[in-house]
Amino acid sequence: MTTRHTTIDSPLGRLTLTARDDQLTGIFFEGHWHMPPSEFFGEAVPAEDPLFQQTAVELGEYLAGERTVFDVPFKASGNPFQRRVWARLEEIPYGDTVSYGELATELGDRNLSQAVGSAVGRNPLSIIIPCHRVVGRDGKLTGYAGGLDNKRFLLELEEPAAAKESKLF
Repeated sequence: MTTRHTTIDSPLGRLTLTARDDQLTGIFFEGHWHMPPSEFFGEAVPAEDPLFQQTAVELGEYLAGERTVFDVPFKASGNPFQRRVWARLEEIPYGDTVSYGELATELGDRNLSQAVGSAVGRNPLSIIIPCHRVVGRDGKLTGYAGGLDNKRFLLELEEPAAAKESKLF
């Protein structure tokens, strides 16, 4: 196998999936910010590729509220700081959020908030590495490579039942 990509339809719109050998390397939205160079995508292949099939099934389960953790093998490529940020994103539990400032403080310097934001925005594995769980100060929705409507959708999907119920009254 080699570097390859396919597209799938989802409730979030058309997603482009990329892989290298037996690992998923990217999930990109239509109009995604910070797209990698064209060589990152490799050749177009049918969605029947086994890795892409597994990814599509797991994304479907997640978007239906039936999955909270992904099993598909993946690898995100980036510089050492980006990889540190992305590793921390993987630790944010389903249904929780953290602010850019909190992440920066955890990484050693509150003044790194903008650098953290840049790394979050360049996460190549949206949804699987849950960058949508990073919010602005006071929980405000801020930029998302897939658009704020998709970020809102994902956060509402993961919102704990008690929080959803409290909004009814």
